[in-house]
Amino acid sequence: MEWFRKAKPGIDSQEKKNIPEGLWTKCNSCGEIIYTKKIEELLWVCPKCDYHFKYSSAKYIDLLLDDGKLEEYDKSLTSKDPLKFRDSKKYTDRLKQAQQKSGAVDAVIAGLGKIEGGEVSFAIMNFSFIGGSMGSVVGEKISRAIERSIDRNIPLIILSSSGGARMQEGILSLMQMAKTSSLLAIANKKKIPYISILTNPTTAGVMASYASLADVIIAEPKALLGFAGPRVIQQTIGQELPEGFQSSEFFMKKGFIDMIVSRKNLRETVAGLLGHMRNKN
Repeated sequence: MEWFRKAKPGIDSQEKKNIPEGLWTKCNSCGEIIYTKKIEELLWVCPKCDYHFKYSSAKYIDLLLDDGKLEEYDKSLTSKDPLKFRDSKKYTDRLKQAQQKSGAVDAVIAGLGKIEGGEVSFAIMNFSFIGGSMGSVVGEKISRAIERSIDRNIPLIILSSSGGARMQEGILSLMQMAKTSSLLAIANKKKIPYISILTNPTTAGVMASYASLADVIIAEPKALLGFAGPRVIQQTIGQELPEGFQSSEFFMKKGFIDMIVSRKNLRETVAGLLGHMRNKN
């Protein structure tokens, strides 16, 4: 029947309404549909369940450092291909693709910045670059960041987000664990304050080396932490894993980390810890 239809153009019930993409975001944890601008205001934290979405390295720099300024060092360091590695594609091609996609040269940015006016040696991993994997460049830049903190007698802060050692560089990747750990031992003897911040995910060779060797280890809520994946562990030990295994909360309960801090409180917490450490030293 004709009188059930709305004749005016623009209000026809049969017309499709185009909703702009990215207007709404679904939480990966609770499934809540949230207005994207609201999540941005909350630093990409779900207002319902406190799930922490991925946060870019540039945003973390803005969040943690005074005026969002980092004097970057070692910008030109790039990975080589000593093993002439190839899986589904050449390693050199994979590097180029990662550089184009992420806009970064490799999986870590390091340099000098300030927090509440105090200078710090700062390094942050970039998960968008081959899963934040640790190759020879990542290990070298982390090592130089540690050396800068020793030479200048300033605190060291490393924010990690990584899938572990980069398999395309084989033993050269694994060697970075020993290199960074030995330098941290020197920094510890010289009483250089070191704060490690673990974000989702921080795993494998990174978790087993410099990410776990700090004076204070902070993790964001519900971050995936650990060495091997849960399925590998379960198959190895032949037992069911506890609920919440490899979460920040589980690690806190077992004493492997010192505190869980929401992103909105991260700068305030780090600044407070640095103030205490500086005064103590």
